[in-house]
Amino acid sequence: MAEIKEITILIPLYNEVAVLPELINRLESLMVQTKLEIDVMFVDDGSTDDTATIIQRAIFDKEKFSAIFLSRNFGHAKALTAGLANINEATDAVFIIDGDLQDPPELLENFAIKMGEGFDVVYGIRNKRKEGYFKKLSYKYYYRLLKQFANIKIPLDAGDFSLISKRVVKQLNSLPEESRYLRGLRSWIGFNQCGIEYDRDKRNAGNSKYGISSLFKLASNGIFNFSELPIRLIGMVGFTTIIISIVYLIIILFKKMFFGTVPEGFTTLIFAIVLFSGVQLFSIGILGEYILRIFFQVKQRPLYIVKSKILRGKVINE
Repeated sequence: MAEIKEITILIPLYNEVAVLPELINRLESLMVQTKLEIDVMFVDDGSTDDTATIIQRAIFDKEKFSAIFLSRNFGHAKALTAGLANINEATDAVFIIDGDLQDPPELLENFAIKMGEGFDVVYGIRNKRKEGYFKKLSYKYYYRLLKQFANIKIPLDAGDFSLISKRVVKQLNSLPEESRYLRGLRSWIGFNQCGIEYDRDKRNAGNSKYGISSLFKLASNGIFNFSELPIRLIGMVGFTTIIISIVYLIIILFKKMFFGTVPEGFTTLIFAIVLFSGVQLFSIGILGEYILRIFFQVKQRPLYIVKSKILRGKVINE
C-alpha cells in the first residue's frame, strides 16, 4: 500500500439545511488540526430546500471544497456513485460519511492509520446507535440475516461510513449496477479490509431522510443483489406445500379406508385454495423483484445526471 498523502471526504446531502453550518465548521476544524491533506466534496442529491444555495455560498471561495449538484433526487447510493466518479485523480483515498454527523468526521485519522497498515478498505462498525429501539432492532437482525445468507462476506453492523483506497474507488466506478448497495459492492470487490468500532452519534439536527420505504428498498437491494436465498426460498416453500399436501392426502385416505369418512364442505375447499394461491403469489412476488431489477438494468439509463459543479472555486454547468 502506497503512502496516503491526500484524502477526499465525500458527503452526500439531501435537504440538510439544519446540519450544514455545523458540518462545515467541523470539517474546517478537522483540516486545521490534522496533518493529512484533505479535500471535501459535497454531493447535493436534488435537495428541495436551500441546501444547494448554502453550499454554494459556503464553499465558493474555498479551494479545498468542491460540490456536485444533481438534477433531481436519485437516492443516497447514486449520489455517492456520482461523487466517486468525480473524485480528483490526485486523491489517494476517499472517506465516505453521512451529512447528518452521525458518523464523526474526526475519526478520519484513526481510519487513515489503519489503512496505512496495508488495508484498502477500513469500514466503521457501529458499536452503539443512538436511535429508536425499533430501528436499532431492525438493523441488528437485518445485518445478521444478510450475513447468514449472502454469497459474500458482508461485515456486521457496517454501513457506508468507510475509508477506501484509490484502486477500490476505481473498481466501484467500473461496476454498472443500477440497484446499488455500496456496502455490498465494497465487500464484493475484495482486497484487504478491516473494521473499526465506533459509537454512532444521534443526528446533529433535522430529520432523517430514510423512511420505512427507503430502508426497505435498501434492505431489499442487499438481499436480492447478494443472496441466493429469495430464489431458493421459492423451491423450499413449494417443496413444503407438496409435503403438506401429501400428508393431508394420506390422512384423508386413512379416514376413508378405516372410518369411511372424509373432510367435506366449504372450509376444506377454502383452505386448499388459500394455501396454494398464497404460495403462488408469494413466489411471483419474489420473481418480480428480480425481474424489476433486470427491467431497470437493461434500460441502461445513466445512474444520475449532474446539473452543475463547483470545482476549485469555479462553477461548471453541465
